[in-house]
Amino acid sequence: MRGPYDRCTMTPGDGTTGKDLGAPLGAPSDRQGPMFVVLDGIDGCGKTTQAGRLVDWLKTRDHGAEPLHLREPGSTVLGERLREMLLEPSVQIGRGTLALLFAAARRQTLEELVAPALSEGRDVVIERFHASTFAYQGGPPPLDEVGAFAEPKLLELLRGWAGAPAPTHEIVLDIDPEDSFARALAREGGGADRFESRGLEFQQRVARGMRRYVDLVPTAVLVNARGDEDEVAQGVRDAVSRAWVTGLHAGGAHGH
Repeated sequence: MRGPYDRCTMTPGDGTTGKDLGAPLGAPSDRQGPMFVVLDGIDGCGKTTQAGRLVDWLKTRDHGAEPLHLREPGSTVLGERLREMLLEPSVQIGRGTLALLFAAARRQTLEELVAPALSEGRDVVIERFHASTFAYQGGPPPLDEVGAFAEPKLLELLRGWAGAPAPTHEIVLDIDPEDSFARALAREGGGADRFESRGLEFQQRVARGMRRYVDLVPTAVLVNARGDEDEVAQGVRDAVSRAWVTGLHAGGAHGH
């Protein structure tokens, strides 16, 4: 049985990590119950595009409930206020404080939006979740930075304060930081917020953090995001189907 600290390796040809996720299903209607899917990754990896495509695919399920598409930070009043603050370069916030703020905003999202949607039988797709907090606010801090969380403490915080409902699927879109950084800077208004303005070295550190999160969390999986939009969308659908059919979702939508 795979432990929470077993390392995952890339499986050639399928665009996902070597976690044993079984064979992909052809259509989302082959599964029962609502899904809570996270799409994560560094800036410029294509999260918003792929989240929209995944929502469209999930609409083909037979239960008829409209999927709920969310983003972090955002989606709630608290989340949107936090997002505005984060996009203001003049507001300086330490990594430890940011982790606490994200955990609080995420708990509000789970209680206010995710839990009610799942109880109504609606699928939920959210852009960013624990992997982003782990990668951006975790990892080895600079020597002069106080208050940053070590890896185990950060995971404990996220699971303790924002652990339920838990995602049925956590998908990290994996792309070369050089390519994603170029995409992020090319976006309208790109490069202005506190994350993107830190440059390529920061993106590289975040990418390592994302992969480290997948190493530590059994239900998280990398999907190769280096191909074209259609190829990446297929990889995301396959990852969702594999995780669902092998039972990684069991109890996840309503428990820790």
